[in-house]
Order: sequence, then structure tokens, then C-alpha cells
Amino acid sequence: MFPALLRYWRSHRGMSQLDLSLVAEVSARHISFLETGRSNPSPEMVLVLAEALEVPMRDTNELLRAAGFDARFSEPSVDELLSGPLGEAVTTMLEHHEPFPMMVVDRLYNVLRTNRAGARLFLLADIDLAATDPGEFNVLRLLFDPASRDMVGDWEVTAATILRRFQRETFHRPYDNAMAELLDELINTPGVPSDWRQPDLGGPEEPMLGVDFRAGDIAMRFLTTMTEFNAPQNVTLEELRIESYFPLDDQTRNLCQTLLADQGP
Repeated sequence: MFPALLRYWRSHRGMSQLDLSLVAEVSARHISFLETGRSNPSPEMVLVLAEALEVPMRDTNELLRAAGFDARFSEPSVDELLSGPLGEAVTTMLEHHEPFPMMVVDRLYNVLRTNRAGARLFLLADIDLAATDPGEFNVLRLLFDPASRDMVGDWEVTAATILRRFQRETFHRPYDNAMAELLDELINTPGVPSDWRQPDLGGPEEPMLGVDFRAGDIAMRFLTTMTEFNAPQNVTLEELRIESYFPLDDQTRNLCQTLLADQGP
């Protein structure tokens, strides 16, 4: 399977054998031999090619297995990952961000952890995260649910921006069936414009996004950022995201300090 997977990833990245050889600093002849099965790679060569092709860690493990080697990157469960020093660090981040919302999500944007302000923000929308198991609540499904779109001001701009981001993330993980199925579900949700089906992979990718949140008479304006772990050497950690909310005006700041703080109603 390794030759087929190598050809697939090279084609998916839009690279010729010469392009890949230049990036990986390997002869184009050797790339050709690997893709035809005339040569077998070493585990180090698999890792070099995977890095050159920007293959996610989960798929790099599959490349290694296809070449007959053991997986290089560990794939612990989220509970295992967040039970040690890393979990303590994440907990500290969540607590220090109070009274503003912060949450930990996976690659599918399932909420794994949140601080108290984040839980209270969802409570304003009648969503009790305490009543659901970690990973069962998905923020993308909430955003695209026709019944909850009124909670987001300028929904089309916000939803389109987030969908484009998820499309790009899915593009980089072509073997991830769960991501592909979720993307298909979102695109086919009633009320989603048909032109959103075409990914805009060349558009700008902003590191932050403004979101207007509404719940009854309450209106909040946040700037949201998404943080990823650099060089994680761990499949599960590579797929974690930390979404942070920052107030964009004094009204939002004051509401966070009253409605979302510990002493708030």
C-alpha cells in the first residue's frame, strides 16, 4: 500500500516527483522507484517524505504501517492526554481566562473541556454542557442548526468564514472520513447557500474572527482565536484546538463580569 499512498499524497498536494524530490532533498529517481515499488523506504525516509508532503500525524502513522513499520506517533485518548501535566496546564489556561469563555475542541469541533464562563455562555442559549459527556456537543452543528442561527449576528458571514476554514482543514486530511462526513452534513443543512459547496482554498485565512452572540435581550461581541499546539509529536495533541473569546466592547466585558463570572446569576 505504501507506493499507492505516496502517489496519492503527492498528487493531492499538487506536486510532481521532481517537486517532491527538491523539497525532501531526495533524488527524483528514488521517488519514482518508491512509487513503483522498485525500492522500499526506510522508516526515516517515510518520515522525511511525510514532512515534505505535510501529512498529518495520524496519516503518517498509516504511511509507516503501510511500509511495514510500527507507528511513530502515539495516539492516546483525550482522557489519557489531559490527565497529566498537560491537563494541568490546560486547566490553568481555562481558569486564568475567566470571566471570558474558553474551550478545548477536537478536530471535529466537539467540545472536550470548557471553563465556567464558557459553560455559562452556552447556558444562555439553553445548552447545558454539564449534562453532556465530553465530546458529545459540537459547536459547528450548533452554528449551522436553523433553530439556533438567530443567536449569531450576521450569521451568513460568520458561518461562511468558519465553513471555509473547516473545508481547508478537511482538505489537508483527505483520509479523515469523520471530517468529510461532518462537512457534508453542514453543507447540506437547510438554508446553506449552494455556492458554499465550492471550497475557497485560495482565500485568506484569518487567525481570528469576530462573533456577535445574542440570547434574548443579551448581546455580546467577541473576538475569537484558535490556538494549536506546535510540534506536538502526538496524534491526539495535534488535533486539539483551544478557542478563546475576548470582549470587543465594554458592554460585553461588563456582561462577562456579571453574567459569566462565578458570582453572576
